[in-house]
Amino acid sequence: MKNTLFTLSFLMVLISCSKVKSNKEIQQTVNKTDSITIKQIFNSALNEGQSYQWLNVLSNDIGGRLSGSPEAQQAVEWGEKLMTDLDFDKVWLQPIMVPHWVRGEKEEAYFIVNNTKFNVPICALGGSISTLENGITGEVIEVKSLKEAEELGEKLRGKIVFFNRPFDDTLIRTFQAYGGCVDQRYSGAMVTGKFGALGAIVRSMTNSIDDYPHTGVMSYGDLLEEEKVPTAAISTKAANLLSEYLKENPALKFYFKQSCKTLPDAPSFNVIGEITGSEFPEKYITVGGHLDSWDLGDGAHDDGAGIVQSIEVARLLKLNGIKPKHTIRVVLFMNEENGSKGGEKYAEEAKKNNENHIAALESDSGGFTPRGFSFDANGENQKLFISWKSLLAPYGLHDMEKGGSGADIGPLKNDTISLFGYRPDSQRYFNYHHAETDTFDKVNKRELELGAASMTSLIYLLDTYLK
Repeated sequence: MKNTLFTLSFLMVLISCSKVKSNKEIQQTVNKTDSITIKQIFNSALNEGQSYQWLNVLSNDIGGRLSGSPEAQQAVEWGEKLMTDLDFDKVWLQPIMVPHWVRGEKEEAYFIVNNTKFNVPICALGGSISTLENGITGEVIEVKSLKEAEELGEKLRGKIVFFNRPFDDTLIRTFQAYGGCVDQRYSGAMVTGKFGALGAIVRSMTNSIDDYPHTGVMSYGDLLEEEKVPTAAISTKAANLLSEYLKENPALKFYFKQSCKTLPDAPSFNVIGEITGSEFPEKYITVGGHLDSWDLGDGAHDDGAGIVQSIEVARLLKLNGIKPKHTIRVVLFMNEENGSKGGEKYAEEAKKNNENHIAALESDSGGFTPRGFSFDANGENQKLFISWKSLLAPYGLHDMEKGGSGADIGPLKNDTISLFGYRPDSQRYFNYHHAETDTFDKVNKRELELGAASMTSLIYLLDTYLK
């Protein structure tokens, strides 16, 4: 009897071991298949990529694409035609109303010390009001934070408030440095206006020391019309110069002039292209970037790169004979820069139509060398995503970490969807972000194509393994 039980137990162990081995072999086969497919995706992106040529047209033929502008409308028409020509199963325009702010004439600024005039590069912040027709002149109060400005209170009345908190250069991830000081750009006028300030100037959001001011959106919050003050960004080099002279000449006068204004909201569109899923056509995986840009450069990195990479995802899937199980949507969002109306509208329509979005990926961090992806998802899916590291690491995609995704896909967030942000190397991004230096010549063709392949690989894995 004992021998019989021992034999049965031994057989059970053998069967169990055999089953474990079989599962392991299956997993190895799956991983090998995925590895081969991902390699094919990268090969085709690097040998037959189209994203760089598309970006050339978007950047150089159309240019800066501020919401409500003729260039933004040209970009809508370009995106619709391109996805139609690429034989997407469905292409359509999703109507939205967007803010329409215009810069007007080139801004002027200077200060004088000991009869020496120092011209200062500035640019109006998006949403700001203009100065008086002949500009404004006032004494300057330098502050490092919104809190410091609040504490000064009535001392700000009649003054030009100079927000001069720089990036923290010890932060390796430059988006953290940006997040650490962008509040002064967005809310500086909101704080100073209520205390009767004359105007506000803000150190540009960049770790580069140069003469290029960086624009970006600002807000007046709930200030009354008479409390609103003109607000501009000052280049980092000029900010350092002004700060030094203020130490010795605290009563120096600063002059600036800008003629920007806000027009009534304008009609525009999100551009949407779709590849219908072969098994789950009613389940959606979205990939996209924002079609609008600021007006100073041509928006090549922010976010022309994300636009062409997202379109290239669909083309690379088709080129490699990958028929997605889920419906893949490419969305060219409008108005991320100064209103996020495109992302809000897309999520609103998705909810109204009871669409089941299982995942979304956004590229809005420039067209630099791929580093990985951030994700915002439930615990079960987190483990799945992290398990893909071994497949993606050979392509430099080592970072697969929990974090934010993107402003345009954020409104889709719920308890089940998995949101991703494409994360390229960030060290050069804020050299160009929102500045006239954000131009096509700053984009490296190979880096852009590697990014498109990286995004396509993630979409392939999401389509393969998510239910």
